[in-house]
Amino acid sequence: MQPKGLASYFFQFGLDPLMVRRAAEGFGIRFTCVGLLMFACLAGCAKVPLQSGASLSSYDNLVSEKSLLAKAAIKADRDALLSARTVRIIPTGFTPTAAAMVEDPKDLRLVANAIDRSLCVSLSDRLQVVGSGQAADLTVRANVTVLVPTNAAAAALSTATSLGTSVVLPVSVPRLPLGLGGLGVEAEAIGVDGKQKAAMVWARGANSITEKPRMSKVGDAYSLASKFGNDFAALIVKGKSPFGGMPEIPSLQKMRSGLGGKAKYTACETFGRAPGVAGLVTGQLGMPPGWSDKGDATARK
Repeated sequence: MQPKGLASYFFQFGLDPLMVRRAAEGFGIRFTCVGLLMFACLAGCAKVPLQSGASLSSYDNLVSEKSLLAKAAIKADRDALLSARTVRIIPTGFTPTAAAMVEDPKDLRLVANAIDRSLCVSLSDRLQVVGSGQAADLTVRANVTVLVPTNAAAAALSTATSLGTSVVLPVSVPRLPLGLGGLGVEAEAIGVDGKQKAAMVWARGANSITEKPRMSKVGDAYSLASKFGNDFAALIVKGKSPFGGMPEIPSLQKMRSGLGGKAKYTACETFGRAPGVAGLVTGQLGMPPGWSDKGDATARK
């Protein structure tokens, strides 16, 4: 009899769901609190190079930055950025090398659109986002330079282990540090005078703690896409490095959009709405992003 639902995904990767669950339960029973902490400290992280893709108008005066999880090189004309009131977003592209890492163009569009959606929502905190055909103080464009595919089979095993141990443990088990993906992106904001007002070359690899495993080659790239969008938007909104300092509470409009609600500006509807609760559920189950994210306005037609 052909298995259905989540079980069919485990069979697809040569994993017997029942056997994996039993192994995971045994694994969980033997896991002590100390073991969990050690595992968290030693959790793996995908290595992603900080790589330029020749899409920026200038790479001059970029300053290296490094946070706990990401690395970047940035530039910001603070006065020009803070005086801006409107912004438009050019859809994200890929370098040929990055695009070649994933066969399905739908997966690539999901990653690109996740970047654009995140940029749009985060920029809306201070700037008015206008449509592609309208004039704006700033024009933002991004380009994916590195895409490290997620190993879908390893993600399936991690999901099975997590689901199995959740039955016997009060806390979730960190993701297995196997087959982790990553993302590298560069972006800039251009002023009405045609000059670069902000730029960022950014890279981040998935790790066992902050990224949930998804059974898709772009599972981690999709998750990291919104994190890049938040970082670059913060550079533009604040006019200074988004790295360092204490985490900030998201604005009400950002929380509403994150839950799948209507965006603050109509222009952001071009990139579709976040999957919201459905995305959280499918993410916990390790399902591919496309199961809950319907993509941009074109993809939904």
